[in-house]
Amino acid sequence: MRLRSKEPYWLLKNGILHAYPSLRKDISCDVLVMGGGITGALLAYQVASEGYRTVLIDKRDVSQGSTGATTSLLQYEIDEPLYTLKKKVGDAVAIESYRQGIAAIRQLGQLVDDLGIDCDFEKRRSLYIAHTEKHAKWLAEECKHRAEARIRVRWMTGEELKEDFGIQGGGAILSDDAACVDGYSLAHGLLTYAAEHLHLEIYDHTEVTSVKFDQRKNFLGTDGDHVITAQHVIYATGYESYEILKNKVADLISTYACISEPLETLPDVLNDTVLWNTHDPYLYVRSTPDNRILVGGADEQFKDPDRRDRLIEKKERALMEQFAHLMPGVPFIPDFSWAGTFGVTKDALPYIGGHPDFPQSYFVLGFGGNGITFSVMGMKMISDALAGRPNRFLEYFRFGR
Repeated sequence: MRLRSKEPYWLLKNGILHAYPSLRKDISCDVLVMGGGITGALLAYQVASEGYRTVLIDKRDVSQGSTGATTSLLQYEIDEPLYTLKKKVGDAVAIESYRQGIAAIRQLGQLVDDLGIDCDFEKRRSLYIAHTEKHAKWLAEECKHRAEARIRVRWMTGEELKEDFGIQGGGAILSDDAACVDGYSLAHGLLTYAAEHLHLEIYDHTEVTSVKFDQRKNFLGTDGDHVITAQHVIYATGYESYEILKNKVADLISTYACISEPLETLPDVLNDTVLWNTHDPYLYVRSTPDNRILVGGADEQFKDPDRRDRLIEKKERALMEQFAHLMPGVPFIPDFSWAGTFGVTKDALPYIGGHPDFPQSYFVLGFGGNGITFSVMGMKMISDALAGRPNRFLEYFRFGR
């Protein structure tokens, strides 16, 4: 499955940061991480730092799947509002999932600082905007539920939005806890550090063609006719896991993004705040350090990569119209547009943990609009699972829930 279209901004901006060899021999390890995107990089760093002999493989060049297409917004919010998520999974699970998202953003920021990774990580505020006055009613209710969960939020009226930020909307939730990052550089930075300091072995252009296992080990055959013997396997293969799981765990969605030419000056709000709204489909807005504006959204059901990519120009126009409605008068000259694929689950929560069909294996599938945040949460969850320690999120995010 092609997970993105051509010309995503991050790949053109950064180029090929690092190259790795393909696997050319039989090897063995404690933990094999499949997938070299952000999720795989986070998990490989985590387990290698704990002393496991760790190998990471990717069938493409590292980080050129979904990671190349991400808008790299980091939010604690889940695609399902807190007040409706409570009805689906219960108050405790919903509230803890939201609050843990805040902790994950802070954890990632600390990790970037500790390792000295150059990936443009910046703390931001988040402004969740009601597209209409009707939407403002339920969004104000959502704000109340977040405040009761001890999440730092403030309700803004439509008048305050326009006066303070020059934004059109029926009202908004202003939150303190969000961030932006260059996800492609983040993934490469983590892998480089782990390879240099933690003895992580990395192989790209290495595709698994067969998997066999007993109750102690996994035996994975590759397209180069080699075998990887691993005590544990971590599947960080994102939406491509859809192809190996028997039961449907997510609906696939096509999503689109467009980035502007650099502006001489950004609107003040975009210097420290990310924007998104309640429009269906939603609109995300963020800036980059080189004074570009990145917008994303215009989602629809995924059919196939060719259809998804044929719609890029049409979706670019739709995103431009939504942005012009949200921030009237702000110039936006499109520079690059691209598409990607993501998944949505029945309750908007990820699937992280073991699977009954795959002994000695774990999946970290951060489905949804905030997959990076879920993947950071998955670091501790998989660490605990490998060590046999309890972790309540392994119950919350389990398969078959």
